[in-house]
Amino acid sequence: MSSSLDELPVHVRLEAHATARDKAVAACDINPGSVVLEVPSMVVLLLSSGKGRRCDFCLCSEASEIRLARCTGCASYWYCGPQCQTLHWGSHKKFCKRLASFTASADFQYLEAHEQLDALLQTHLVAEISSNVSSDVRAKQLSTFMSLLPGPQHGSLPIACPMSVSVDVHQNLEDLFTRSGNNNFAIHSHLTTIAHGIFPLASRLFNHSCLPNAAARYVIRRGQSVRMEIVALRKIKATEEICIPYVDPALIESRQQIFELTYGFSCTCPSCNFISTLGSIPSLPVSEAALAELDNTLQTFCFPSGDIDDPTLLVGLSLPDLPENLHPVLRESYLLRLTDAFSRSSHEGSYHIALDVGLTVLAVYILIYPENYPQTGMHLLEMAKTAWNAVIAIEHDNTHDALAETSLLKRARVYRNLASNILELFGTEGDPAGPLEELAVLKKLLHEEP
Repeated sequence: MSSSLDELPVHVRLEAHATARDKAVAACDINPGSVVLEVPSMVVLLLSSGKGRRCDFCLCSEASEIRLARCTGCASYWYCGPQCQTLHWGSHKKFCKRLASFTASADFQYLEAHEQLDALLQTHLVAEISSNVSSDVRAKQLSTFMSLLPGPQHGSLPIACPMSVSVDVHQNLEDLFTRSGNNNFAIHSHLTTIAHGIFPLASRLFNHSCLPNAAARYVIRRGQSVRMEIVALRKIKATEEICIPYVDPALIESRQQIFELTYGFSCTCPSCNFISTLGSIPSLPVSEAALAELDNTLQTFCFPSGDIDDPTLLVGLSLPDLPENLHPVLRESYLLRLTDAFSRSSHEGSYHIALDVGLTVLAVYILIYPENYPQTGMHLLEMAKTAWNAVIAIEHDNTHDALAETSLLKRARVYRNLASNILELFGTEGDPAGPLEELAVLKKLLHEEP
């Protein structure tokens, strides 16, 4: 049976890998922002947080002109209209009437939240393969999926909603289940996870790196299956391996355990190799004064001038450059503390505090994320918005400080421009509007200022 591997784009080829099964390499130079590969989803599963707010087929959100219609059979799935429901019915009908009793069963309720998600994803997968709708694309997807390596098994196999399946499917249930857990992707809109999906060709081609040169974005269009696009984050030279992140590289302490338990490998990228040389990451100081001193030391190390006055500061630094006295910042709790403080102070109107904390967050990001990583761009956009809000706050203050306003406007423009460089390269993904539209609005606001 033919598979999706028979239709690789001309600029990608498979080669042998020293430790992994294969590796996808660039057959020619690939420019930043180029789409390396575009693949349709085989299966998608909307997260429970999106139920009633997004279509269970195309994942589009409800809009003023589009009211979602609820499936009367299971009362658990919503659709944009007859087109999406009809497109999904071929697989959905396999478990529609049994879903409520399955999710209410003791076996399902006993599962942890991530195990329940796995069970529902397995249900979608089995239903999709068992549906009577046939196509060349589906046949190639299934062939590619079954060629994937199974993941590590821990205990019993995941459960799925009971349904009528063919003998062939029943005989292959274990093979299906052992491949879905380690071969599904978090689907995001504007970098916020909204669903999980299986994209067999992407799983087959791309190995992981915590310092990837490419990343996935998702195309969500009303009435259409979700599509994944792999985008080059920087120039990828001919013969260079194309890698994507399987997990957030910011999970410095826990990512190796995730790789071993979920995927069955240990990462040996430069970032992970450096972390392994540390043995254990030093603990964070306890007092607020010591933490504040650590924040200031990190800012000074990454931004010697006190802020980003040179775009080249966003590249060039890496974890091995970090001096020993700053190793505690690699604790995951350190970044969590900072991002919580940035979000809280921004929303409470403490803009100057937010900008200071946000700069420390940015320092961590440029150490752990590769060049043009979209999360860095999103943070820079939030920094630009915060600086603009600080400008507005000054204008409404009776003690108007023109010098402070000029300084904040400069910072807002720098942050916006840096965010634009990254996010426009990454491109549009997910729902309409989003960060690119926010950048355009912010550019207009900042341009209109004297």
